[in-house]
Amino acid sequence: MHIEQQKSLKAFNTFGIESHAKYFAEIHSAEDLREFVRGAQFSGEKKLVLGGGSNILLTGDFDGLVLKNAIPGIELVNRTGTEVIVRAGAGEGWHDLVLWCVERNYGGLENLSLIPGLTGAAPIQNIGAYGAEVKDVFHELEAIDLRTGEGLKFGPRDCAFGYRDSVFKNKLRGQCFINSVSFKLTNLDAPQAVYQYRTGYGDLRKKLDEMKMRDLSLKAVSEAICQIRRAKLPDPKELGNAGSFFKNPSISQTQFKTLAAKFPGMPHFPQDDGTVKIPAGWLIEQCGWKGKRVGRAGSHKDQALVLVNFGGATGQEILDLAQGIQEFVKKQFEIELSLEVNVI
Repeated sequence: MHIEQQKSLKAFNTFGIESHAKYFAEIHSAEDLREFVRGAQFSGEKKLVLGGGSNILLTGDFDGLVLKNAIPGIELVNRTGTEVIVRAGAGEGWHDLVLWCVERNYGGLENLSLIPGLTGAAPIQNIGAYGAEVKDVFHELEAIDLRTGEGLKFGPRDCAFGYRDSVFKNKLRGQCFINSVSFKLTNLDAPQAVYQYRTGYGDLRKKLDEMKMRDLSLKAVSEAICQIRRAKLPDPKELGNAGSFFKNPSISQTQFKTLAAKFPGMPHFPQDDGTVKIPAGWLIEQCGWKGKRVGRAGSHKDQALVLVNFGGATGQEILDLAQGIQEFVKKQFEIELSLEVNVI
């Protein structure tokens, strides 16, 4: 195994933050990882599992061992009637997996097209977009305990999925290295296949109409979402960012009624649990932060909940900006914004 010291992590996080790892290694297999766990050299070092770096904010150097997930592979492991099980190495690019499935007419991931990052991070974050979440099609994942090297398996219930949340962000935070993820998808080529496309979001429906799609297909939905995301979100290669920095908050019906009386135009989305979800971007924009720049960091001009690095910003500068936004929203609306990005 090749171990690098004082490795720059600037190219490994989409914010483009300059940070260094005391030790750095790429993991290409489960056995690679077990070498580190079983060996004495790094037993006392803190460990950070790094995927695509698209959902983290580095606020300083990492005084430990960074394990870059690079486990490859996508395969069909089972087919039964209209159902297929697809397994992917955790180091595979998420969008590459989505395209692989779309090309084979396996339905379930198309609404999650063009979400940045690696497959291993998808269940950690329970990524979601346009009415779909990973938990909807998740089958199981395999992981390795970073303390013992023991192989572990997690089913849907074990993962304790929530809104952009899972057990891996809470109880098991920093304790597991995911090496593969499996998904239960629908084979649309099966003669008896019945499939419900999720096109209820206004932007998606509008884009499909613009594309003049008479017959829906996985490719059409995927392409429509790709076009929407490219138009709405800044490219990290051009402007450092990690996508949505904040979660959309859910509030009680009572609080919503109070706020709706003061802000009649407040967009809102009733939830199954009786709460009401409010778009974080709207809250931030109402507080005057959309497009606002503070030094080398700021809120994007088109998407208020996307914080950006204009060049040379430190992770602490971006975190300070986020905390300033949180304070304004709390003061104006009595709503606390939670971070979607993981702060390291």
